[in-house]
Amino acid sequence: MSKIFRILSVDGGGIRGVYPAHILRCIEERLHINLYEIFDMITGTSTGSIIAAGVAIRLPVADIVEMYRKYGSKIFQKKKFFFSGRNLKKFCQPLVDSIYDSQYLEKILKEVCQGTCLGEIDKPLLIPSTDIGNGGVHVFKSGYSTDFNRDNNVLLKDAILASCSAPIFFDPHKIDHYLLADGGLWANNPALAAVIDAQRRLGAEKENIRVFSIGTGYSKTMYGTSKLRKWGFLNGWRHKKFIGFILSLQSQSAMNYLKLQLRSEQIKRIDFNSDTPLSLDDVSVIDDLISKADRDFTHESTSIRDFLQGGE
Repeated sequence: MSKIFRILSVDGGGIRGVYPAHILRCIEERLHINLYEIFDMITGTSTGSIIAAGVAIRLPVADIVEMYRKYGSKIFQKKKFFFSGRNLKKFCQPLVDSIYDSQYLEKILKEVCQGTCLGEIDKPLLIPSTDIGNGGVHVFKSGYSTDFNRDNNVLLKDAILASCSAPIFFDPHKIDHYLLADGGLWANNPALAAVIDAQRRLGAEKENIRVFSIGTGYSKTMYGTSKLRKWGFLNGWRHKKFIGFILSLQSQSAMNYLKLQLRSEQIKRIDFNSDTPLSLDDVSVIDDLISKADRDFTHESTSIRDFLQGGE
């Protein structure tokens, strides 16, 4: 039987990335599965790119979980705004500036990535971002393809920052000649992009691909059905909530398309839904997300182990 080609895919979702991070930590520590060795390709978008990159450079996932816990409140610390008055600040800031400064996140990534360039990473790693300067997609790749070497000298921390630069939340990130934003705008769930590239660049046979995909949650209820609301950006579409809505839709659509491409036994998806809206930047929910991840792993641990270790 041909060798199974395993792909790890991690969705974007801001602070909710602690959920997939803890799932992966449980796989490492409780199932004693080496994530770097078992996966043939790794992909992640936005907050998922932090986790994916960490696995690709052999960083213990426990350290990534602690990064969310220790630094989350500092990463999502609002910029000081020059207007006075609480209500005026709340109204004006999203109109004229991004909410958060990415400098603290960049500082952390610089310490973790230690100057690593994408071309120095042995494991196939794919990180989606969005080229807002040219109005297109932009996919960062480690040096796994001889006919694609654009990114070999790109610092890993810069690729992550670009993928994490969600509109409204962070400013776009400039790399060489490109102005880049969150990859979640088109690939919040990057599993489909990875499956295509695995076949095209790495010669993986479609029937041998196995995708282990972890989400960051989605909300069952978003806006309700009332027609009385005025649909302005701040009042109707609700500003930050709108970005989360777009990311959630993309994740769901990508998974639906993937299910049309692969058989059900080729995909293992771990995710959760919520009856209330899910925030991208509410650090107060970190402990709740870890608890939810722990419970979900406990319920799924046998099927996860069988999916990752079976099929050869």
